[in-house]
Amino acid sequence: MTDFTLSDLETIVAARAASDDASSYTAKLAAKGIGHVAKKLGEEATETVIAAISEDDERLASEAADLLYHLLVALNLRKVPLSAVMAELGRRTTQTGLQEKAGRSAG
Repeated sequence: MTDFTLSDLETIVAARAASDDASSYTAKLAAKGIGHVAKKLGEEATETVIAAISEDDERLASEAADLLYHLLVALNLRKVPLSAVMAELGRRTTQTGLQEKAGRSAG
């Protein structure tokens, strides 16, 4: 088990996205803007779904890692902290999933 967290990744993504390091994939990705990053996020989501259905666990873990990474890049570009996402998840756990979902569609 690793002690590496999504918060750790968020910190790394923020530092690299703000850099002008030509060798940083994150810097190059961020420089292309939210539209490009969102497209990559969608591609990674699709690849994760495919892996969940028809690949082994190792491949699913790899694709899930790509998905989480690209999500954190998108959040960074939109200046939405991971803590906001975690707070929303925490809020949702105060009720059943069906209650929470019903509340979203009512709004």
